[in-house]
Amino acid sequence: MNEEQHREQHRARVVLVDDHRMFRTGVQAEIGDTAETGVEVVGEAADVDQAVTVITATRPDVVLLDVHLPGGGGVEVLRRSATLMADPERPVRFLALSVSDAAEDVIGVIRGGARGYVTKTITGADLVRAVFRVAEGDAVFSPRLAGFVLDAFASTDAPPVDEDLDRLTQREREVLRLIARGYAYKEIAKQLFISVKTVESHVSAVLRKLQLSNRHELTRWATARRLV
Repeated sequence: MNEEQHREQHRARVVLVDDHRMFRTGVQAEIGDTAETGVEVVGEAADVDQAVTVITATRPDVVLLDVHLPGGGGVEVLRRSATLMADPERPVRFLALSVSDAAEDVIGVIRGGARGYVTKTITGADLVRAVFRVAEGDAVFSPRLAGFVLDAFASTDAPPVDEDLDRLTQREREVLRLIARGYAYKEIAKQLFISVKTVESHVSAVLRKLQLSNRHELTRWATARRLV
């Protein structure tokens, strides 16, 4: 059976989770012609709370999940969707679709239960193929990213968890990464939809937990762990 015949017999119901509306619109245009691709986009969400609500209501076959989202990130969506992923009759499966190719991001969502991780450079046709493979239970990765996962889960030389990083909440990690990239507090507040005062509180918590003195030390710490 060729791919076109396969799609005639099978449909994949998909939810798009990304905080950039224009990107969701672009993905919808690329893969959402159900007659052509077999993919039916049944819902969209821009943050963690929206995502959990839409996923619970629609029970899609596959969720295309961005890693960095307001409200706690893709990992938080996965955590709150654990029972849906574990449903033996009709599991909801997650495919991370992100601009990030950082090892920490890839490993984080795979540990959280995602079935694969592809970057936003993927073509529409390849994304459709990835959606169907994940819907059928396969694991799918952009070529370079598979190595991160193999290293993280197969290596006996390195500890699988960074204990220092593990002390931070998902939101604190997001703030840490943006600080290390040189963003001002006001820019971070805008990007994460929080107040400048909340950003300051998160930075203080990060510095305290990591026993660092200032944002320059924080940047060096994050760079050494390839979080930037």
